[in-house]
Amino acid sequence: MDLRTNGLLCLLGIVALHAPLFATVTIGSLTPSVPSPQKIGASIKWEATATDSNAGPLTFQFNVAPPHGTFALARDFNVGKLASGTWTAKPFVWVPTGIEGTYQVQVVIKDFTSGETASTMITFKVSPLVTAGKPVVKATANPLVALFSAPSCPAGSTMSVSFQDRAASKPATTTNWVACHPPASMTFEIAGMYPETAYSMYSQTNTGGTITNGATLSFTTGALPTNDPLPTFKVITAGNDAANPLIIHGNKQISGRFAQAATDLAGNIVWYYYPNDGNVGSITRPLEGGGFLMHQDGNAWNPATDKTQFLRQIDLAGNIVRETNIGVIQQELVAAGAVDGGPCNVFPSPAPVGSACIGAFHHDSIMSLPNGYSASLVDIEKIFPPGTQGDTSGDPVDIVGDMIVVLDQNWQVSWYWDVFDPAGGGNGYPKLPVTRTAILGEKCGTASFGCPPMLLLGPGISPLAHDWLHANALYYWPAPEDGNTQGGDIIWSARHQDSIMRIDYQDGAGTGDILWRMGPPDNITPAGDFSFNNIYNDPWPWFSHQHEVGIENGGTGPMTIFDNGNTRISAAPLGLGSNCKPYDCNNRGMAVTFSETTLQVTPVLSVDLGRYSSANGSAQLLDDGNYFFVAGLVPVSLTDHSFSLEVGAVPATGAADVIVDIRSVEQYRGWQVPNLYSPPIT
Repeated sequence: MDLRTNGLLCLLGIVALHAPLFATVTIGSLTPSVPSPQKIGASIKWEATATDSNAGPLTFQFNVAPPHGTFALARDFNVGKLASGTWTAKPFVWVPTGIEGTYQVQVVIKDFTSGETASTMITFKVSPLVTAGKPVVKATANPLVALFSAPSCPAGSTMSVSFQDRAASKPATTTNWVACHPPASMTFEIAGMYPETAYSMYSQTNTGGTITNGATLSFTTGALPTNDPLPTFKVITAGNDAANPLIIHGNKQISGRFAQAATDLAGNIVWYYYPNDGNVGSITRPLEGGGFLMHQDGNAWNPATDKTQFLRQIDLAGNIVRETNIGVIQQELVAAGAVDGGPCNVFPSPAPVGSACIGAFHHDSIMSLPNGYSASLVDIEKIFPPGTQGDTSGDPVDIVGDMIVVLDQNWQVSWYWDVFDPAGGGNGYPKLPVTRTAILGEKCGTASFGCPPMLLLGPGISPLAHDWLHANALYYWPAPEDGNTQGGDIIWSARHQDSIMRIDYQDGAGTGDILWRMGPPDNITPAGDFSFNNIYNDPWPWFSHQHEVGIENGGTGPMTIFDNGNTRISAAPLGLGSNCKPYDCNNRGMAVTFSETTLQVTPVLSVDLGRYSSANGSAQLLDDGNYFFVAGLVPVSLTDHSFSLEVGAVPATGAADVIVDIRSVEQYRGWQVPNLYSPPIT
């Protein structure tokens, strides 16, 4: 549903019709933890307070405008804390790493019940690190990340930084190139360095094709932390890929926290991240130029859950660049007319049939849409009549579906697709009716592994929700340059349907229809729209319960798929043409081409990865023609482990040609990269 012309999206202008005329929100204070000015890279904690003549609650949004720029979202509306009649915002920590100059920091405070708002702004000066026209390098809160600042460079030029360990045991790394913005200095986060190692680094300025090197500086990284657990990495098969020497590991929980890390191909850590506020977090995508898109736990609006309530962009040092949360997304969706997009804590218990709400971000968010737009998966719980999807409890049934939410440059809802709502994309019902149950009958309890927070379950509702779709991947398929065929759509993977689907997005102008479904035939509905060209005579050619689907080479290459194979493996004992025995089957790394004209799928690669991960996984085509896969949840010695695998393109079937194999703790996803500034843009 396109919201770009919908006035309801301007939430700051919404005033509820029932709001009392005397409702007022009064700002108390907006205060930084340190006085202005502060140098680039300083950590500044902002606190804000307000009062409300209504009962509240009050929510707080923080926006920042750079020198001579406009306000951009930093932290979206979240509920403050009430004490002695005063509401206090959750602290907003701002670490300016851009240009020097006078910034404006704004807080907007809103009572979403009455619609009343108030705002205030103060200026804060950020001074340069560069002194006397000389570059400077300094440490950050992350001992493996440095802040390098160079003097200004000419307009029209670009600058990068080259860094190399002083022992020269590894090739130099170059950051991304950034446009010069005189007269301001240029600041870079330098990451991808070994602990306790001396490095040399210098700027490179490209002016009309001529590169000029700046002065060389020295920097020594710190030690890895000892107070927080970090994952360990064991090399099973050693390899050397000079073009892609690093792996970003989207590790899962270690001692109650999620630790993300990057290593070289020998398993040595060159970057790591823990959320600054102690919350659990997981990477969904690395970003061009450095940084990551992440889902993180933490409370937002609904005190009943803190599971995966935040979408955050972080920089390489681990600072939050911007943040939104499920609570404000719910409010924006309701204002936009989304019938299933509201909060979960407004229903009686048991929730009546037809009740629906969204509960959390899950599995994937991407920032590859045009104009800086993003897309995220959020779960929907919806209550259906007794007996739906064959439920035998006699009670109404909680079915877990999905919504795709597209956010604009300022992380405000621009478009959404609701699998349950005919007005929000439900013309896809013929291809995905709610009667089409989960292929393996998966269900969710209130504390089930791999499930979103279940907020409508309880007395009077069937004890287990039906985990109908379990979507786990988004891919933006750009419009072809020739302009002859439709593009700008979203490819969406539904694990529990063994299906990959194309959603009619058309860069916000689409209908939301499911244009096609790709996947194996089954005993629930007829086959998908595609047939499989089984050139390898595989007894089970199709993928099932797949992870990380994307079309390589900017949408022109093969589709890569991590085939978990759950359905294939569960069917093996039934004699359905497979030679597998229970628990002997393995995951497959797959790449396929497909034609929307002939509706035929043809394998390019379909190799046995030698291990079985029942969940999680990654698939990626590397620039040299090899592939990278992650088997993310493999039981090893009663402990879940992951295996990061680079495999050759030949052979294309049979056992994989394993070039690199690194074992670590469980991870959801991973990427093999040339450096932390140039991730895949599948």
